[in-house]
Amino acid sequence: MNRKEFLQKSILGVAAMSTLSSFKAFTDELPVQSKRMPVLFTSHGNPYDIPLTKEQRPFWNTLFELGNELQKNYAVKAALVVSAHWCTKGTFVNVSPQQKQIYDYYGFPEEYYKVYYNANGSPEMAHEVKKIVPAVAETTDWGLDHGAWPMLMHLFPNGDVPVFQLSINYHAAPEYHYELGKQLKPLRDKGVLIIGSGSLIHNIPLAGQKLRSNDTTPYGWEIEYDAWIKQQIDKRNFDNIINYANSHKLGKLAAPTPDHYVPVLYSLGLSDHSDDIRYFYEAPPELPAFSERSFIVG
Repeated sequence: MNRKEFLQKSILGVAAMSTLSSFKAFTDELPVQSKRMPVLFTSHGNPYDIPLTKEQRPFWNTLFELGNELQKNYAVKAALVVSAHWCTKGTFVNVSPQQKQIYDYYGFPEEYYKVYYNANGSPEMAHEVKKIVPAVAETTDWGLDHGAWPMLMHLFPNGDVPVFQLSINYHAAPEYHYELGKQLKPLRDKGVLIIGSGSLIHNIPLAGQKLRSNDTTPYGWEIEYDAWIKQQIDKRNFDNIINYANSHKLGKLAAPTPDHYVPVLYSLGLSDHSDDIRYFYEAPPELPAFSERSFIVG
């Protein structure tokens, strides 16, 4: 099955296959030493691209280079992922010492279920979440879903960074997610790299309408909304990003469900006024109803 045929048959294969942005300019600005850990917001990539190597997939290579820079310049004790693919009633943190790999995508060829990423959990750091925010519940009933491990296997390919996930309270208001991000700031001083993993534009039904007819071109509005989101981030107009459903005419179209959008609210909530925000991957959306814009805070 070639790429085009697969995209026709499964909207799960949707993501922006954009060109590599200038990574050198980004890495040149990274601090050599810092006590406070940066924060990421990143796309977790297209499930179709999971078997591809970093040489085949520019976005994977970007994550690989970023991971090298982070481990070179910071003592990364653990990574906490807020994944679009762990949605719950209430907020949970995974305290398991070992992380099972969850293949939470369906109908893919067999080789998609033979890609392995082995990483330990970080119970010590996961318990810190509960100490900081007592309302968060602890659980061992999860692992690493495809909002986490496909991205992590390139960011930290050796599996040498312990990792755990925080769930998304699906029915909570956007303000809840932003404020929870703010409460988690002490983790940045404890060597925890917090990663919001989602997509600023993610509309599966609209993507499917085009892909089913073998049309992979954007609708056009994706570029407008992606540029607007970038402008709001650059100007620190976080209220507009929190109130995305009403602050722009395309907000509800870009994010008809909260799961892929709200991870950005955690990443922005974790930022301080003194933090720089730089885009380590940005390119115009190249598939319908998606954006892979990704940034680093700090």
